[in-house]
Amino acid sequence: MISHHSFCSSTCFYYIFLIDYEDLVELAPGKFQLLRREPEISGILPGESGEIMEEADQVTLYSYKVQSTITSRMATTMIQSKVVNNSPQPQNVVFDVQIPKGAFISNFSMTVDGTTFRSLLRRNCGRALSHRPEQKTLKTFNALDVWVIEPQGIRFLHVPDTFEGHFDGVPVISKGQQKAHVSFKPTVAQQRICPNCRETVVDGELVVLYDVKREEKAGELEVFNGYFVHFFAPDNLDPIPKNILFVIDVSGSMWGVKMKQTVEAMKTILDDLRAEDHFSVIDFNQNVRTWRNDLISATKTQVSDAKRYIEKIQPSGGTNINEALLRAIFILNEANNLGLLDPNSVSLIILVSDGDPTVGELKLSKIQKNVKENIQDNISLFSLGIGFDVDYDFLKRLSNENRGIAQRIYGNQDTSSQLKKFYNQVSTPLLRNVQFNYPHTSVTDVTQNNFHNYFGGSEIVVAGKFDPAKLDQLESIITATSANTQLVLETLAQMDDLQDFLSKDKHADPDFTRKLWAYLTINQLLAERSLAPTAAAKRRITRSILQMSLDHHIVTPLTSLVIENEAGDERMLADAPPQDPSCCSGALYYGSKVAPDSIPSWANPSPTPVISMLAQGAQVLESTPPPHVMRVENDPHFIIYLPKSQKNICFNIDSEPGKILNLVSDPESGIVINGQLVGAKKPNNGKLSTYFGKLGFYFQSEDVKIEISTEAITLSGGSSTFALSWSDTAQVMNQRVQISVKKAKVVTITLDKEMSFSVLLHRVWKKHPINVDFLGIYVPPTNKFSPNAHGLIGQFMQEPKIHIFNERPGKDPEKPEASMEVKGQKLIVTRGLQKDYRTDLVFGTDVTCWFVHNSGKGFIDGHYKDYFVPQLYSFLKRP
Repeated sequence: MISHHSFCSSTCFYYIFLIDYEDLVELAPGKFQLLRREPEISGILPGESGEIMEEADQVTLYSYKVQSTITSRMATTMIQSKVVNNSPQPQNVVFDVQIPKGAFISNFSMTVDGTTFRSLLRRNCGRALSHRPEQKTLKTFNALDVWVIEPQGIRFLHVPDTFEGHFDGVPVISKGQQKAHVSFKPTVAQQRICPNCRETVVDGELVVLYDVKREEKAGELEVFNGYFVHFFAPDNLDPIPKNILFVIDVSGSMWGVKMKQTVEAMKTILDDLRAEDHFSVIDFNQNVRTWRNDLISATKTQVSDAKRYIEKIQPSGGTNINEALLRAIFILNEANNLGLLDPNSVSLIILVSDGDPTVGELKLSKIQKNVKENIQDNISLFSLGIGFDVDYDFLKRLSNENRGIAQRIYGNQDTSSQLKKFYNQVSTPLLRNVQFNYPHTSVTDVTQNNFHNYFGGSEIVVAGKFDPAKLDQLESIITATSANTQLVLETLAQMDDLQDFLSKDKHADPDFTRKLWAYLTINQLLAERSLAPTAAAKRRITRSILQMSLDHHIVTPLTSLVIENEAGDERMLADAPPQDPSCCSGALYYGSKVAPDSIPSWANPSPTPVISMLAQGAQVLESTPPPHVMRVENDPHFIIYLPKSQKNICFNIDSEPGKILNLVSDPESGIVINGQLVGAKKPNNGKLSTYFGKLGFYFQSEDVKIEISTEAITLSGGSSTFALSWSDTAQVMNQRVQISVKKAKVVTITLDKEMSFSVLLHRVWKKHPINVDFLGIYVPPTNKFSPNAHGLIGQFMQEPKIHIFNERPGKDPEKPEASMEVKGQKLIVTRGLQKDYRTDLVFGTDVTCWFVHNSGKGFIDGHYKDYFVPQLYSFLKRP
């Protein structure tokens, strides 16, 4: 989870931000990676002697500190910045931090002129994500410190060079048997790209990698302050043979980079199979095919044959997930029932898909039920969702319910390495049916303690409560099945040893066992909630999560952080990601959700709050769309509303796929809107229809470019680029630009809270023989553009005078004709109906308009070809 916060400061005060968050480290086994991102601060740069180097900026970032303490894998990190406003006027400052995946925010506080405002926790729902800002140098980068305290002992600790040698010798590492310290303190001169540059080279990641000593096969059992934590990561075990079925989506949406990268990854993965493994490959679109109908031994010959089969795949057609999974389950069930599988082997299905089902069974709950009813207890289902269109929540439910996990794979040039990295996590099963037992009444509230499989390179963590008054030492008994034997492992935990060790180190977190227990318990409850069979069960689990969140001050999908001043005025700071669509929605709103007159003066003396953040899972604020707009729909139909005449005038543009048309070009205000055409799959009645498949918005003064396609929404600003998905509800806010995404429906772009543009997504059946997905754009008439605004839509911001007369029957009795005088020309126009889809995305609402023939000739200035531009963000060059 991430929290982005934006504040308008009053004259000459200091404020300090603190965020504490805990993260159960996912870099197995026991490795920790600290990702550091500096806050986005526009400010003056004091030199070494304190002189002002640039008068244009009025805010100075005086210091920035990151302090992370890792006690037995539990990381608690505090990020602190100190800023001063040197201007007599209020200034905008953004505090922007990247927080690792899986981390929970637990505190946020702000000190303003000596008064500290602390965050509270309340019930809510939502999600917050970060973006990477442009970096500026600091007056003092006071410290980035990482302390590692590991009672088990540190086997190695390494800080790789991620800054291409620029900070050679700057990270200082001190390491003992059980403790280590990494300090990163570059001077201002070292931060600069060059001696006279403002730009900083402190732009990247400081990575600290370490692992602990693992001498005990039964793991490390640590007991402290009424809680215990059991770490289990045995090695030196023989791998268990595996039976693995790869189920690969080869529908049309996988065409291109996704499929190329998937094939590349699969070839490497197949090479990694061991001779004792058995495997097969299933590929599916609307049909399901198998490389082999049964499981084949992974010999070199068979692996080579499978690789050739995969290389020949040509993506096309729809997506029949239900039949593909049932086929895979059938192959494994049949092999098991016939006694063809090694009884000590592990059976896995790995599903790779980039979309929702479009063929066969379409109801996700039914697919989930079918899989659950057919799959046997000895099979684990792992799901990999590629790209942005896939329903990742569905894949998570599917895998969680069937002894596996799901992971999102982002569809880009790195797809191959992401697939291989995931496969490596499950490629080496070492144990089956791992059970942890703590046979005494002094142990309660134990987290998940039975695991279907244990894979090499991972670590199992179990935690619980322990009453030391009832027992002097805690015993654990682990039972499991390895490749060649049944294991029974026992260990004892001595309380005094850990107490003595931790009490001697001021950086050790005395609360690490409780935090880790709370972290595991909440995540476990969230997973149970997503699979709750009844509404009553879901409500019961929800109550437990809420209580845990409030007791342990952790932001979850059901809670949010708020901050309040002395008067009790609340502001929402951060929410967490919803685990399933049924969760209520909320957002990380700071300033935009509260009316200006209700904003506390300490938070925002300016009447216009400024936001810099990305919040996904956010509640997009609904508003009634303006009744009259200029719109472009379908193939493409332009519908121009003229407010003074209160008339809609329509025209079509018939052009070629790939051409880019300028819709709005206003060099004075620095705003461009262009649309690129995409063609239908084939002509219909001799005519190839074209639609807008991509739209580009460029706000020059903000240096913000927004590309909206039928696949994703991409925002670029300066050196930062990040993408939003049509499959989520989300908001992005910059200083003047706000982007709202409503899942699979509409993107709204608002500039200065005054100019608003809507883009609608029109999805078609993927197997439709002719039609393709396309976009519609809606632009309200506004006087916010300059008088020189132009473009196919922009020219009508200055409304031309029209006169429509002599209405008469047309060739079609339902479409009367009339004469129209406009711009000194007399045209024949036809009255008909077009669609407005803003309130009904499927069927639309009929809009009456007068249609101008011949691609708007006579109504638009010049010829429609005059509006071609070379690039998606090009201004229109006028003669």
